[in-house]
Amino acid sequence: MRRRPQDFRRPVRRRFPNVVWWSLCAVAVLLFVYILTKGNQIESTPAISRERDKACALHLMQKSYRQERLMEGLNITEEMLNPNSVARQISDQISLAKAFVVIAKESNNLQFAWEISAQIHNSQILLSNAAIRRAPLTVGESEGAIRDMAILLYQAQQFHYDSATMIMRLKAKIQSLEEQMSSVSEKSSKYGQIAAEEVPKSLFCLGVRLTTEWFQDSSLQRKIKGTKQLDMKLKDNNLYHFCVFSDNILATSVVVNSTALSSRNPEKVVFHLVTDEINYSAMKAWFSMHTFRGVTVEVQKFEDFSWLNASYVPVLKQLQDSETQSYYFSGSNVNAQTPIKFRNPKYLSMLNHLRFYIPEVFPVLKKVVFLDDDVVVQKDLSGLFSIDLNGNVNGAVETCMETFHRYHKYLNYSHPLIRSHFDPDACGWAFGMNVFDLVEWRKRNVTGIYHYWQEKNVDRTLWKLGTLPPGLLTFYGLTEPLDPSWHVLGLGYTNVDHQWIENGAVLHFNGNSKPWLKIGIEKYKPLWEKYVDYSHPLLQSCNFH
Repeated sequence: MRRRPQDFRRPVRRRFPNVVWWSLCAVAVLLFVYILTKGNQIESTPAISRERDKACALHLMQKSYRQERLMEGLNITEEMLNPNSVARQISDQISLAKAFVVIAKESNNLQFAWEISAQIHNSQILLSNAAIRRAPLTVGESEGAIRDMAILLYQAQQFHYDSATMIMRLKAKIQSLEEQMSSVSEKSSKYGQIAAEEVPKSLFCLGVRLTTEWFQDSSLQRKIKGTKQLDMKLKDNNLYHFCVFSDNILATSVVVNSTALSSRNPEKVVFHLVTDEINYSAMKAWFSMHTFRGVTVEVQKFEDFSWLNASYVPVLKQLQDSETQSYYFSGSNVNAQTPIKFRNPKYLSMLNHLRFYIPEVFPVLKKVVFLDDDVVVQKDLSGLFSIDLNGNVNGAVETCMETFHRYHKYLNYSHPLIRSHFDPDACGWAFGMNVFDLVEWRKRNVTGIYHYWQEKNVDRTLWKLGTLPPGLLTFYGLTEPLDPSWHVLGLGYTNVDHQWIENGAVLHFNGNSKPWLKIGIEKYKPLWEKYVDYSHPLLQSCNFH
C-alpha cells in the first residue's frame, strides 16, 4: 500500500497533559476539606454558645451574690431599691428637708424651721410604723405626708433655699466652725499648760505638813544627820549613784521607791536629791520617815552651792534681765503669737538647768544616772553602770523614730551659727534617764560648752523652749545611744505600745499629763500610783486618793 504524502497524512491524536489531572485532584481534595471544616464549625457553634452562656450565668450569679452581701451590710431592703417605692421617696424628702432646717435656722426663719421639723417627725413616724409591722407603705396612707412635705420643700425653694445658696451658707458655717475649733484648741492648750504648771492643793498641803513635822519632831532631824558611814557611801564610786533635781516631794518619792523595789541590791543604791529652799525641810522630813529597802538618800538645796552665782551661771544672769523677766513672767512680749508654752518660767528654774552642772554638784563621783522626777523605774538599773560609753559623756536613748524628732525640729536652722555647726538630720535623744561619765565631762569641759551656747541664745533666736535644745547642742558628738528599752517615753501625752511599756526599764511621763494631776492619762496612772502608799496618814490628811 502506498503511503500518503506527508502533507496529506492524518494528524496524530494528543492526550491531556498530566498537569491537568493533578490540578483537578487538588481541587477535589480542597473541596472535601472545606466541606468537612464547615461541618465541624456548624457542630461546634452550639458548644461555644453553651460555654458562653454558662460564663454569663456565673458572672450574673456572682454579681447577684455581691449585691446581696452589700444589701445585708447596708441594711437595704427590696422596697428601697424599687423605683416606685413610697418609703424611698419619703426618705429622700426627709434627707433634703433636714438640710433645709439647718439653712432656715441660719437664716433666722425659726417658724419655717419648726414646720419642716414637725413634718420630718411625721414622715419618720410613718416609716417606723411600716418597719414595725414589716409591710411596705401604701400610696394611700403616705400620700398626705408626701404632699405636705413636697409643699414645704417647694416653699423652701421660694425662700431661695436653693443649692447655690445652701452651698454658700454651708461654706460660711464650716469656716465659722473651723474658727471656733481653732479658738477652742488654743484655749485647751493654754488651760492644759496652766493646769500642768499649777501645784495641786494636795501637794502643797503635803509640803506644809512635812515642814511642820520637821521642825516639831526632833527625832526626824536626828535620823538624817550625817554619819561617817553615810559620808563614805555618798562618795563611794563602787556604788550605784542616781541624782534627781526636783521640788515635787511625792514624785521624787515614787522615783526612789520604784528604783528600790526594782533593784536586786538596794543597799548599793545611793540617791542624791537636790531641791530648793522652800521644799528642803519637807523633803528631808519625808525621806527620814521612810527606809526604801535600805537605799541611801541624800537631800541638798541648790541655794547652798556657793559656785552657783550670776557671774558663773548664764541662766541666773538672764533672770536679772528685765526683758527676760517680762518675757517669761509678765506674759507681755513683742510677738503676741508666741505660744504660752514657750514662756513658761520653769525653763529658767535652776532645778531644770542643774543637770548641766552635775560634776560641780558631785565633785568626787565618776559616773551617775540622772533621772527626771516624772519617771517610774520598773527594772533593775545596775546594768547602766557597766555600759561602755566609748569615750562619750552622755548615754541616752535616741528619739528620732516615729513621732519623735531630729535636730531641725528643736533648733533654728535659719540662724547661721546653728546651720554651720550642726547636722539638721542628726538624731535627737531624751533627757529623763541619762548615764553621765563625769570623768570625760570634766576632761572635755562640757559645762563650758553649755555656757557658750546659753550666752549665744540670750535673744532666744537659736531655740525657744526648755533644756533639751541646749542639751542637744552641748552633747553634740558626745552622746552614746542606749538600747530603747532602757527609757520609754510618751506616757504623759500620747499612746504608747503596750509591749514597749512592759519591756521598758524606765517609764517617762513626759508631757503635760503628769500622773499626779487630774489631767493625767487615766490608763497610765496605775503604773505610777502603785508606788504611792495612799494609806500614809499625811497623804490621807491632804486628801490624796
